[in-house]
Amino acid sequence: MVDKTGPHIKPTDPVIKPKTGKTTQKATQGKELSFHQLLDQVQEKREVVFSAHARERMESRNIDLGAEDMNRIEEAMDKVKEKGSRSSLLMFGDVALLASVTNRTIITAVDGADNEGEQVFTGIDSAVILR
Repeated sequence: MVDKTGPHIKPTDPVIKPKTGKTTQKATQGKELSFHQLLDQVQEKREVVFSAHARERMESRNIDLGAEDMNRIEEAMDKVKEKGSRSSLLMFGDVALLASVTNRTIITAVDGADNEGEQVFTGIDSAVILR
């Protein structure tokens, strides 16, 4: 038997056509946004997330970040993304955060109290020093 109660497309539902560049939403200034512009806006507003490995490292090293710290980290991620960076080292006080800018993910965290001696970070294309 066919379920006839499921979702249906109504003639008034917006149709998203990314290949043709047709508009999907109007901006507040009266300009129309393309699908790609709308997608970029949604992606820009994503929060920074921490990988399981980064969370484990932060917990084992007693690294705590507050709301203001997170705002600064998100702003740094936005800045390096604007510059075209894909992987960045964020120096945050005595804490180094290795970040995937593309995914807005903190991959690992190292603090200055680490007794491992010399620290080498590879595969990064930018570094940000947050004061």
